[in-house]
Amino acid sequence: MVTTASRTRPHSLSIGPDRRRLAPGRMVMLLLIAAVYIGFGTLHLAAPERLLPALPPGVPSPAEMILFAGACEVAGGLGLLIPQARKAAAIVLAIYALCAWPLAAWQAMSGVQVPPAPDNWWYHGPRLALQPVIAWAPLFAAGALDWPFRARS
Repeated sequence: MVTTASRTRPHSLSIGPDRRRLAPGRMVMLLLIAAVYIGFGTLHLAAPERLLPALPPGVPSPAEMILFAGACEVAGGLGLLIPQARKAAAIVLAIYALCAWPLAAWQAMSGVQVPPAPDNWWYHGPRLALQPVIAWAPLFAAGALDWPFRARS
């Protein structure tokens, strides 16, 4: 006899030891998010001095703060790729994205240029408006939440 708990759908992928499945769309989203965080984190680590103008005055140890942020982004991106760490990494990345929101607002309002990012509202406006989506995306992709696409019973 096959129980409901032991059935698997052939179009899903494993996300951890509990054998729950991650749909292919979520897996693609998860891989893209991981690549973006690893890529941007690597840029933070490779050239922290280029990002110094993006920090508001008064931030203690700004170069070290940028290196720490880069390390967090790389670790979070890698964590998304490890099934046992996936949900925890998604939660940390969501919190990180929300914590970066005030920094993005300061950068937009101060008119600080951080190449190659443009210094105009065609860049800053969508970035600020989409920051909650950037926080939500790893949570959804990792299966930490289903909102707003909860399956109907």
